[in-house]
Amino acid sequence: MGTPLNLLPMFGHTRGNRSAATCHFKCGNACAKDVCNTSTNNYFRDIADAALTRRAALGLGGVAAGAVVVGAHLTNAPEAAADFGGNGQGGGKLNFKAIAPVPKNVDALTVPAGYDSHVIIRWGDPIFNDAPEFDAKNQSAAAQAKQFGYNNDYLNIIADQGNSRRGILVANHEYTNEELMFDAEWAAANPEEVRRIAIEAHGMAVVEVRRDKAGEPWNYVKSGARNRRITGSTPFAVDGYAAGSDLLKTVADPTGKRVLGTLNNCAGGTTPWGTVLSGEENFNQYFQGTGSATDARYGISSAPSERGWELTDPRFSAQNKGYENEINRFGWVVEIDPQDPTSTPVKHTALGRFKHEGANIRVAEDGRVVAYSGDDERFDYVYKFVSKNKISKDREANKKLLSEGDLYVAQFTGDSPASEIDGSGKLPSDGAFDGSGKWIALTKNGKSQVPGMSIEEVLVYTRLAADKMGATKMDRPEDVEPNPVTGKLYIALTNNTDRGKPGKKAGADEANPRAGATSATANRDGHVIELTETKNDATAVTFNWNILLLCGDPKNPVSQQYFAGYPAEKVSPISCPDNLAFDSKGTLWISTDGQPGTIGYCDALHKVTLTGAERGKVEQFLAVPFGAETCGPLIHDRDNSVFVSVQHPGEGGSFAAPISYFPDYITNPAQAKKGQLSGPRPSVVQVYSPAGANNGKGNK
Repeated sequence: MGTPLNLLPMFGHTRGNRSAATCHFKCGNACAKDVCNTSTNNYFRDIADAALTRRAALGLGGVAAGAVVVGAHLTNAPEAAADFGGNGQGGGKLNFKAIAPVPKNVDALTVPAGYDSHVIIRWGDPIFNDAPEFDAKNQSAAAQAKQFGYNNDYLNIIADQGNSRRGILVANHEYTNEELMFDAEWAAANPEEVRRIAIEAHGMAVVEVRRDKAGEPWNYVKSGARNRRITGSTPFAVDGYAAGSDLLKTVADPTGKRVLGTLNNCAGGTTPWGTVLSGEENFNQYFQGTGSATDARYGISSAPSERGWELTDPRFSAQNKGYENEINRFGWVVEIDPQDPTSTPVKHTALGRFKHEGANIRVAEDGRVVAYSGDDERFDYVYKFVSKNKISKDREANKKLLSEGDLYVAQFTGDSPASEIDGSGKLPSDGAFDGSGKWIALTKNGKSQVPGMSIEEVLVYTRLAADKMGATKMDRPEDVEPNPVTGKLYIALTNNTDRGKPGKKAGADEANPRAGATSATANRDGHVIELTETKNDATAVTFNWNILLLCGDPKNPVSQQYFAGYPAEKVSPISCPDNLAFDSKGTLWISTDGQPGTIGYCDALHKVTLTGAERGKVEQFLAVPFGAETCGPLIHDRDNSVFVSVQHPGEGGSFAAPISYFPDYITNPAQAKKGQLSGPRPSVVQVYSPAGANNGKGNK
């Protein structure tokens, strides 16, 4: 579309090959704007000086490891989601030798020796019998509503019960990049249709998949009975304590219980009852605000929006009378039933409103379900929700478990003197970044726990509520995932180069130990926290924590890295951890978002050993093509398969001058056949071992 450079404020300020276009389209140039969290609540250094040990702080003699409890309530329950990755012990067969990191300008999906890759579905592929074949120069909103959406992120493949050759693929569609999607001349002549196409390209997709036998590639089924597109205009129900609140009512919905659309759907999770949760993340960029303090806390400007959708639909401007609250109707965790294409998806207000990366479920021993989520913003927080009711064999009742319960925010305390946390990333004298913490209640038993705020205000303005209660400011908490084998919680903190800068209101602390304006100290590479709740009880309000990884390239002589004590010279470089996943043995897998701009390599998927002598060993499994991000990792190790969403390949190029041709790899537009594109297309990819259990002889 030829977006002018004055609309790309990150142009010239990104490092390496991190595209200014990615910053613009993905998150609305968040890093070029003021920090949203300007609260003066205590941060870690203020509360760490006592230098309490974890054991003394919690009064514990130790914490026993245990498996995630799914419980007798779900034994042999037919509605439980089948998962080749395995929410249980043993059996994984993904043997491989780590690949070398791939230079950032390589336009290929790189996998280990002994593995092949297979594209399951691409942007624009028709998913209904009456949908047209993809034609990049003849697009329409009506066509896009029946085609696979743009920039797929969260991903799951759920096999049908009793039939390992049939199933469904569920994916999020996070955002659009109009510069890659449209011919600039056509887009300039059709701005209204461009905006409507973009609205339909957001949201989610459910697509049936089939394969000939276990271990072989999946293919999508165009005529699948469960196929569905959920877009920026799909009706959603609203539930929870804020449903019907005056804060959610608009002239188009005076009930405050029906919202059109879901936007910027990033990560997610699949529940034990077989539904899918999705997090609405950078929703701020779609709206024109009023200049209020609450808008500012959510990064919403009173200027025209980043995308100009208010020119097409009045609900995208809070300056239009009657639509002042439309902004409040986004930023939630949504739940869809992928088995029923006629069901109404739901926005769960009880889980709070912020930039949800996703939501992931653990079932406590007492049967209550706990949902964990990170607020993906510099200096924002980690949350959990504990349901009021318990899981059962009644699937319809389970679909209401996230409607009532208690919302908490995390506060981290370290066990080292503050003087030893100097912002360099150097380990303190006890040899670890670790400590204790607590979950602070924001709501309890359907009532606000925040002085001066009603429960509706706490849930709609959750960031402000957490500010008041003294939550710990974190370095962009993204995916928060419970390990299905051990129950431990893992938190991906992607990066934060603003920590420690003048006026940013937070310096280094033990949970975020790198700070400063130089490449030697600034947290450009991110880190991963391992958290164990007291007695391994998901409903506990106290926990222990440690930093598992301080990410980066060990070959960089001026920055500090840490790999749980494992020798740095024996690991694959890793930067900007984003999405987390686990295999059937409870081994951690990490996908990255930003490596091209920090360590000069394509984004990747890494395996991380968590136990034994090799704890902290990082091994790179794959790399995505030029300009792409690795999203939605799904590990079906007992099926010899790994799945990823290849998001925004070729970002930084344009429709007329692409820098990636993934996945069709047609460099001459004249040679493109029907349904193909001479340019990049976000896609879902399966990486599998054709021979079954790989021989593990490794990369050539």
